[in-house]
Amino acid sequence: MLSIIPYQKAYAASVSQLFHDAIHAITDEAYSLPQRQAWSREPRSTYHWHKRLSNSQTWLMVDNSQLHEGLPLCCGFINIETDYTHQGYIDSLYVHPQYQHQGIAKRLLLCLQEWACLQHFPLLSVDASILSKPLFLQQGFKQVHRSYQEKSGQVIMGFLMEKHFLY
Repeated sequence: MLSIIPYQKAYAASVSQLFHDAIHAITDEAYSLPQRQAWSREPRSTYHWHKRLSNSQTWLMVDNSQLHEGLPLCCGFINIETDYTHQGYIDSLYVHPQYQHQGIAKRLLLCLQEWACLQHFPLLSVDASILSKPLFLQQGFKQVHRSYQEKSGQVIMGFLMEKHFLY
């Protein structure tokens, strides 16, 4: 059984590995091996992920039927920036390769959007990947323009997308 829970520090290592595995499961048609290696050469430290996720609003999708180190298995996560300058920016949305194409990303995004509405955020924005762009379009986001991130000498293309809320 899958459920959405708030981020907890005990999941930092799982999130780190999930992120790395999700990046490296991407096919060459979407992003090349050098791009994927620049995006995530190896799993980052638990310190990095805990700091990043605890400074934002973060939800995890966990599989309660699978345990990892005594905790339900983390199979996806999403987070949104909540500070003044980046408020409403969706920083991450990743699903473990073994759990993809099961609606997990959509469920996490719907949870985030519901929370953002309760906070009266006027706008959500995201730099969507080639792979996540269709999900964001399906959820009412509009493409603003192409975006490019340079990591370790590799240019990784994405799409700046926004969704406005009227209250």
